Amino acid sequence: MSSDVLLSLSQKALQLLQEDANKIEKLIEVQMENLTTRKCPLYEEVLDTQMYGLSRSIDFAIRAELIDEAAGKQILVELERNLALLYEAMNSGCEE
Repeated sequence: MSSDVLLSLSQKALQLLQEDANKIEKLIEVQMENLTTRKCPLYEEVLDTQMYGLSRSIDFAIRAELIDEAAGKQILVELERNLALLYEAMNSGCEE
């Protein structure tokens, strides 16, 4: 394949992975907003499943050499940081 095609595929892969990450980010934001009700809905399983799926997609893109490992890990690190904040907020909300 030409380098232009590879570059285009890499950009598209990174864009799609970022879109998936943004969807998960939106789930996190919605849950953070809903914590004000203190009903502690359990979104953990859904978020964990979404994160696992994204991590597998990122792993595939890295192995297919569509994105570099650092870019893939950065997407996951940012989401994991936000998930940690969510779990912390959920746990403090459930203690009341």
